Amino acid sequence: MSKPKIIIRYCPKCHWLLRSAWMSQELLSTFQDDLASVTLEPAEESGRFEILYNEELVWERRRDGGFPDVKELKQRVRDLLDPERDLGHLDRKKEES
Repeated sequence: MSKPKIIIRYCPKCHWLLRSAWMSQELLSTFQDDLASVTLEPAEESGRFEILYNEELVWERRRDGGFPDVKELKQRVRDLLDPERDLGHLDRKKEES
């Protein structure tokens, strides 16, 4: 089975390149051995921000209400890649004091 590819499509007019690069770095640091690639792709449509996993839409800014935090993004990718995988501290809920 081939490794999945992630595409982060972002609006360059909105200056979302750095946010997209940071998200790609986070995904690569967590799933470095499991992904074929993480590609940054400038969108032609203004305001577009979406993340695709093998062409499947994982996150869409308008649909999902903004940008994902890194925890939710990694969990969504993990759920497609290997649902049984433990993400350590990202999977633990905060203990109430």
